[in-house]
Amino acid sequence: MASGLGKRFGGNKLMADFDGQPLICRALTVTDGLFSHRVVVTRHADVASLCHAQNVPVILHDKPFRNDTIRLGLDEVTRNGDISGCLFCPGDQPLLSRETIINLIDAFLADNKKIIRPAFQNTPGAPVLFPSWAFSELFSLPEGKGGGFVAKKYPERIQLVPVQDEYELKDVDTQKDLLILLNRFKYQLM
Repeated sequence: MASGLGKRFGGNKLMADFDGQPLICRALTVTDGLFSHRVVVTRHADVASLCHAQNVPVILHDKPFRNDTIRLGLDEVTRNGDISGCLFCPGDQPLLSRETIINLIDAFLADNKKIIRPAFQNTPGAPVLFPSWAFSELFSLPEGKGGGFVAKKYPERIQLVPVQDEYELKDVDTQKDLLILLNRFKYQLM
């Protein structure tokens, strides 16, 4: 998911430098090779160009709402066959680890009827892995709503997967957020 306008950031945050590469590259790296199909849904031509250069399929759109992004992405990944689940991964969580993505997949493989979410100290975050039973509701989300709308309707069907670092689930909304997460990233490398 790479369609945010970046109003609080002051522009397209996904192309902002994060340790020498555009922020969106972190999401592309941690999800590479883990899924039968990946697609980036964006309204930014520069993000689309970067993804094309990395052979990642892209849907470039001009739709206004989060539910549009979800519908476009889900339509693309379900078009080519029957899938059991779909992970919606924001492009602005630079500390999200490949290990967490794998843990989400493992939890889903153990029970593919649950909505799988990472959580720090029982506080759920993103990305979220939705089972196929939720697709019809995701396709018909109310205007401006995201997958959290569906997840809140079914709290008994959610399985949380713990993460050890609260910063892993933080996203970049402002320039300050970017600096905080970049400093945390550099600290982890020490």
